[in-house]
Amino acid sequence: MALVNAGAENPLSGMREATEAGLAEPILIGDPVKIAQVAEEIDWDISQFRVIDAPHAAAASEAARLAREGEADAIMKGQIHTSTFLKGLLPSSAGLREKSGRCGHVFHITLPHSDRPMFLTDAALNVDPDVETRKACLAHAVSLARKLGVERPKAGILSPTEDVVETIPNTVEAREISDWAKQALAHAIVQGPMAMDLILSAEAARVKNFESEVSGDADIICVPNITSGNALFKLMVLSQGACAAGLVLGCKVPLLLTSRSQEAAARLASAALGVVAATQEPA
Repeated sequence: MALVNAGAENPLSGMREATEAGLAEPILIGDPVKIAQVAEEIDWDISQFRVIDAPHAAAASEAARLAREGEADAIMKGQIHTSTFLKGLLPSSAGLREKSGRCGHVFHITLPHSDRPMFLTDAALNVDPDVETRKACLAHAVSLARKLGVERPKAGILSPTEDVVETIPNTVEAREISDWAKQALAHAIVQGPMAMDLILSAEAARVKNFESEVSGDADIICVPNITSGNALFKLMVLSQGACAAGLVLGCKVPLLLTSRSQEAAARLASAALGVVAATQEPA
């Protein structure tokens, strides 16, 4: 697992947690002097690990090279701005994705009272995705859910109403995506458009006489844009105490978008999710 710009306490501590949990063999990329200094400050012996001299923006490009050449199975964001991190990894010149491929971000969110995860896409990467991008995001989320043991994930395509309304474009798009999924995502149950109450509550579906296998049993929520997705993610984390791990999928290796302010549990969860994402999807 390559850590991009590793010379700061929070990301290096996160990588240490992942390493001690048996989740990662670290490759530390950045300024070797800073990395050694911070490692000493947190009392972590890194002498057995690979350290690569590639400071600042060069660190992301170096991580891309490692992934291209099969030396890194996942890439974690360290002390680097997200935009700089992604600019070194997502362009076609980085060689981590197919020309026709689309990347999407998937959150794996668990609440304190439940072990069942909710997958949310895309709340962090694509700002105002078109239909084809949202199809790709949904496919990434379905694949990740299946790798985590959800044999037939149930997904709701979020809209403000369950009706297709021409003046509300995302309702039209949601129906297009759900129709596409019937053939393209045979291992999933996808329904849309669906308002949030219908996604989360079987009782709401009963009252509204809305027939659905997804209502009250959704594994995945596919949002129309980053504003609605980001608001939902932060609402769950800040008001419900949820633990959220996030990945960018669609590249040769998963990209772990850890935040400098993330707590230890979320950092460790992101590392674990990266390990799962790097495995093969079940048949």
